[in-house]
Amino acid sequence: MTAGSRGDVAPFTGLGHGLTRAGHAVTLVTHGCFEPLVEGSGLGFHPLPVDPRAELDSARGRGLHRSATSAGKMVRAVGLARAAVARMTDDLIAAAEKNDVLLLSGSLGPVGHAIAEALGMPSIGAHLQPLSPTREFAPPLLGGGHWGGAANRLAWHGVDLAVERVFSAAVPAVRTRLGLPAARAGMPGRVLAGRRRPVLHGFSPLVVPRPRDWRAGLEVCGYWWPHDRGERLPDELREFLDAGAAPVFVGLGSATVPDPAGLSRTIVRALRLAGLRGVVQRGWGGLEASGDGVLAIGEVPHSALFPRMAAVVHHAGAGTTAAGLRAGVPAVPLPVQFDEGFWAERLISLGVAPSAVPLRALTADALATALDRATRDPAHRSRAEALGARIRAEDGVAPVLSAVDRLAG
Repeated sequence: MTAGSRGDVAPFTGLGHGLTRAGHAVTLVTHGCFEPLVEGSGLGFHPLPVDPRAELDSARGRGLHRSATSAGKMVRAVGLARAAVARMTDDLIAAAEKNDVLLLSGSLGPVGHAIAEALGMPSIGAHLQPLSPTREFAPPLLGGGHWGGAANRLAWHGVDLAVERVFSAAVPAVRTRLGLPAARAGMPGRVLAGRRRPVLHGFSPLVVPRPRDWRAGLEVCGYWWPHDRGERLPDELREFLDAGAAPVFVGLGSATVPDPAGLSRTIVRALRLAGLRGVVQRGWGGLEASGDGVLAIGEVPHSALFPRMAAVVHHAGAGTTAAGLRAGVPAVPLPVQFDEGFWAERLISLGVAPSAVPLRALTADALATALDRATRDPAHRSRAEALGARIRAEDGVAPVLSAVDRLAG
């Protein structure tokens, strides 16, 4: 069960496919608009009624752009997510009733664990970001960083309270509807669930080492890659790639922006200043580009495209960050909100990105400078290639399979 953007869904197609190959019957429960992602993966599909792109395009969703701080965005996002969860609860219960074990993304964990408890079935957290408190870094949802051990823990407590707010109506309603007693006062449902249940994390320990102060049962498995359907790149794109030097990829994934036309012009100007060709992905933000040495594209598999890039410029979402690391190419992160600052920081600390250019501070000159460093400093390329080879050798599915076999056996 997962909810959110494409990056919150695609990794579970590969994880689910790995479990089906081992003999399990797997159903992906997520937004109906993502049903095409599961085609050919061998997974069943149970649609949820909320369209995340429509939510971001709504008046409330567009309000995220008016918040200048991570905390402000969090407050607005809580209201958006709270309403969405309420609309999905009936379908989550219906899907759970047809299965034996629940794997729950961080976006649905509290309500999913309550459903599993009521139905007497095991559940496992399956998280794409670190969501458990630690003194080692600040919460990724607030952009990450390190504020000191005590301040980090305090910030994690604040994020826990915000997440509880998202589920404060849905979890009690589920517990009442399915015959569970109310959660004890003063002990938030998410904290209770977190103390009891295992959580498996779908990112590489080479990128985020397991925090030393995490409790037992919180494990870092390695990345879960989107199911490879053997798709070919479109003919126009292959011809563009073959016609000259390796270009730079620019894309913001599911991020929406208030002025896509202006941002597109800035990106093209930066490519011109840096003397680079570019492949610009439209994404949910509606970027566009045209002219010599620049090509606009729709959705294409990053696994096929990124290895042919000189560098990847992206919003530093968890999924796109992982795809760039897997491809072994340098990055220029343009973090927009939430955990993107955390992943951007990781790319820089790993030496595969020269610097971050936050989208709010983006100028053509700043992006061109970062591109020049990313593509012309051989150290970034060599570090990216070496790290990519090690990440590709990991098997992130195996620990999940072992955990599911134990619970289902």
